[in-house]
Amino acid sequence: MLSLVIPVYKNEANLDRLLAALAGLNEQLPELEVVFVIDGSPDRSFEILSERLLTVPFRSRLVTLSRNFGSFCAIAAGLQAGSGDSFAVLAADLQEPPELILQFSEILRSGRADIVFGYRVARADPWLSESFSGLFWRIYRGFVVKDMPKGGVDVFACTRQVRDRLLELKEVNTNLIALLFWLGFRREFVGYERQPRLEGKSAWTFSKKFRYCLDSLFSFTDLPIKLLLYLGIGGIAFAVLCSAVVLVAKALKSIPVPGYAATVLTIMFFGALTSLAFGIVGQYLWLSLQNTRNRPPFVVASSSEYSPDALPEREGTVSRQAAARSVKPGGER
Repeated sequence: MLSLVIPVYKNEANLDRLLAALAGLNEQLPELEVVFVIDGSPDRSFEILSERLLTVPFRSRLVTLSRNFGSFCAIAAGLQAGSGDSFAVLAADLQEPPELILQFSEILRSGRADIVFGYRVARADPWLSESFSGLFWRIYRGFVVKDMPKGGVDVFACTRQVRDRLLELKEVNTNLIALLFWLGFRREFVGYERQPRLEGKSAWTFSKKFRYCLDSLFSFTDLPIKLLLYLGIGGIAFAVLCSAVVLVAKALKSIPVPGYAATVLTIMFFGALTSLAFGIVGQYLWLSLQNTRNRPPFVVASSSEYSPDALPEREGTVSRQAAARSVKPGGER
C-alpha cells in the first residue's frame, strides 16, 4: 500500500478538485491511503474534508495539528500516521501533477530506488518569484547540497525504511528535503512542469520563504561562519597594509591633517561587520537551543480514519508526549 501525505493549509477553495484528482489516482493505484494533515488551517478545510471523506472511494486518514507548525512538520506528522509500505508527498494546491505519484510508485515497486524526488524543469510562477527561486537553488546546490537538482525539490516518495530513518531525526527548523539527501540511500529523479495555481492564494509568503532559506542554510552548512572567518582574515590583512601605508606617509610628512571621514567610515564598516557576525553566530546558537529543548516538532490534536465501506473511527485527542513519540523501525507507535 502507498500512503500519500497531503498537508492542508488554506486550501478550502480547491479541495473538491483535489478529491476528484485523488479518486482518479485511486483507480490506477487501488492500494492507496491518503493522509490529510490539517496544519492549523484557519478556513473550513477540516469541516469540508470531514464531510467529503465519508463518500470518497479511497481509504483515508484526517490528522489535525493543534496549531500551524509549518509544512515540513505537517509532512512529518503525515508520514508518522501513514501505514503503507511506501510513502509519497503531494501539495494540496495541485501545482504538482498527481500523475507524478504513479511514476513514484512504479519506481519504488520496481526496487530501483529507495527515494524518488520530483524536480521542476519548468514552472508557471511570476517571473520575480521564479528568479529568486532559481538564484536560491543555484546557491544551495553549489555550496550546501551538491546533489540537489537545479529546479529544486518539493515532492518526493520513499520506502518505509527511509520513512522510519527520517522520523528518527529530531531536528527543528530544518529542511526535510535536505535531510533526505543527508540520509543517502538509492535515489532517482523525475522531472515535471509546475502547474499554475487555479484557486485561492498561496500561503507561501515572502517572510516564510526567507525563513525557509535561512533554516536551509544554517541547518546544513557552516558556510556563513567560514565567510566571516575569511572576511576577518582579509580585513586584518587590509588593515595591516593600510597601517603600513599611513605610517610611511606620516614619516614622509604627507598627511597634513587627519581625515574625519575616513575615521567615521571605518567605524561604520567594522560596526556593521560586527553586527553581522553576531547575527550569524546567534542563528547557530538559536538552532542549538531549539534542539536542546527537545520539544516535539508537532502536536496532534485528533486523528480519524475513513474507509469506503465504514464510518470514521475517531481516535480523539492525544497528549503532547504521544504526539512527539516517533515511529519505530518496525512500524510500532
